[in-house]
Amino acid sequence: MKNTKEFLIPFAGLKLAKHHFEYQIDNAFFEIFDFNEYQDSNITVKVVLEKTSTLLELSLKHKGTVNVPCDLTSEDFDLPIKGKMKLIVRFGEEFNNDNEELLILPHGEFEIDIAQFIYEMIVLSVPLRRVHPGIKDGTLKTEALTKLNELKVKEIKEENKEEENIDPRWDKLKQLLTDK
Repeated sequence: MKNTKEFLIPFAGLKLAKHHFEYQIDNAFFEIFDFNEYQDSNITVKVVLEKTSTLLELSLKHKGTVNVPCDLTSEDFDLPIKGKMKLIVRFGEEFNNDNEELLILPHGEFEIDIAQFIYEMIVLSVPLRRVHPGIKDGTLKTEALTKLNELKVKEIKEENKEEENIDPRWDKLKQLLTDK
């Protein structure tokens, strides 16, 4: 992983109170993690670090857009995303990040790198299925969408046909029930 000095928070020199940090995330941030799924991104991340005598409580919130291709038409569009995450940092004998909401740092640590947490929070807030908003409201007109509409399966009302074409063997079985 490349340099993430910008996302290091030196908490050792901070007072026991709430501290606010703000980060502007673009594609250069995702290149640190070798993640290139977004054509463009513009995300604001706000971090509130509450320092107490025994632990740190981090509240992360993000809001912005990522430019992704539509799953149906492959048209690029800006997908609005937002999300939040809470993280509690405690101190113990050795580093442990097995729990997604609890991080244990060894005694003597004086800073925390939040780049990985920001990365996971943003990537997990992007939906798996990405549909261009123009498809939902009908304003997007593309060649791919026109072809999909041509190939769409037409529903045929077969309810009336089924009632007319009842197998006569079923009538004989129904008579057995009523002949008691």
